[in-house]
This record gives sequence, C-alpha cells and structure tokens, in this order.
Amino acid sequence: MIVINVCIGSACHIKGSYNVINSLQQLTEEFGLSNVVDTRAAFCLGHCTEAVSVQINDGEVRSVSGATVRDFFINQVVPLTNQQG
Repeated sequence: MIVINVCIGSACHIKGSYNVINSLQQLTEEFGLSNVVDTRAAFCLGHCTEAVSVQINDGEVRSVSGATVRDFFINQVVPLTNQQG
C-alpha cells in the first residue's frame, strides 16, 4: 500500500490542503489505483513556508499545489504503483 500523507496544519490548510487531498483522491479513482493508494490527512510535516506538504510513505516531503497535484501524482505516485505488483 502506498500512503500519501497531506499536511492539514494551519499553514497548509490556508494554502489549499483540502483541495490537494480531494484532487489526489480523484486521481486515485481516475487511474484505478484505489486498491494500492491511500491518501490521508496528517498534521505538520515541517515545511510550513512552502506549498502544501505531501509525503509518500516515509519519503521526502514535497510541496504540492492545486496546479501541480496532477503532475505530482503522475510522476511520483504512479511509478510506485508499478513496483507494488
């Protein structure tokens, strides 16, 4: 299972964390990956000055916005699903 943690702390909330979560959930459905990708809300990931903080499993914390969430999903998440099988 690939776990995507999206920060919902106050700074990320203001920057649109709930929109990022909704987009990630929609993309997961669109790509038919509901059985391998789980998007979760998380509290502060420690990158408050950047865009919404997102972490895949225990990996690097990345900054994602509504404008970049699709590219993030395609380039960072989808390749990991190929390693799951």
